[in-house]
Amino acid sequence: MEPTQLLLTALSGGLVALLLTVFGGGGSVLAVPLLLYVVGVADPHTAIGISAAGVALNGLTALAGQARAGRVRWPCAIMFAVIGAAASWVGSSVAKAIPGDALLLAFAMAMGLIGASMLKPKKDPGDPSVRLNRAMAPRLAGAATVVGSAAGFFGIGGGFLIVPGLMWATGMTLAAAQATSLLSVAAFGASTAVNYSLSGMVDWVAVAVMALGGVVGTLVGLPISRLLADYAALGRRLFAGLILLVAVYVAFKAITGG
Repeated sequence: MEPTQLLLTALSGGLVALLLTVFGGGGSVLAVPLLLYVVGVADPHTAIGISAAGVALNGLTALAGQARAGRVRWPCAIMFAVIGAAASWVGSSVAKAIPGDALLLAFAMAMGLIGASMLKPKKDPGDPSVRLNRAMAPRLAGAATVVGSAAGFFGIGGGFLIVPGLMWATGMTLAAAQATSLLSVAAFGASTAVNYSLSGMVDWVAVAVMALGGVVGTLVGLPISRLLADYAALGRRLFAGLILLVAVYVAFKAITGG
């Protein structure tokens, strides 16, 4: 990458991290459009590979904080992550064989689903002390397989699918599912990134630069999130609207070959 592109990559990573910090999950899906249409990455597969590596790093950082707070349900987290990471490898292998424009069109559809899911009100039923048992294991494995395949195919962390999958399979609360999902977000992103890397579709310098920008974006976003705490619901809806608009733009570019 040229110096200007590296600067734009750092700014993109900072913007994604800032939006994630202020508005919550879903923001990492903007990394691919930023890499393609702002940074100037030519190949959609490479953009997805870079994004997946960044998602893995972000997931690990967030997981460390949730683990220290004791919110992660580790047996469920490990089972979901291991099975889902294997499925993610399969999903990303299929995606690598698909032409770039077709993959981008599918990615735009995934963005639309993420934006729509952010508009739905969050419910928090469930058992806060849930434990993995034989009865729930088949459901957990099935959900991990489906979600992991989708996350690998689209090159996203898949948190918007992992959280409801965990809640459906185990009956845990929303808060517990959000914390527990982070191990899978990191595992799915890593599985996808390694798979793309083996095909030469990951620029690790770009990944490192995005990660550095993400650190700055997180630090800037923390005080902003506190200032906007009273308007969190409105902010999340506006952010969802932004994702939906970008999804339309990505779909247009994919259809027109732009």
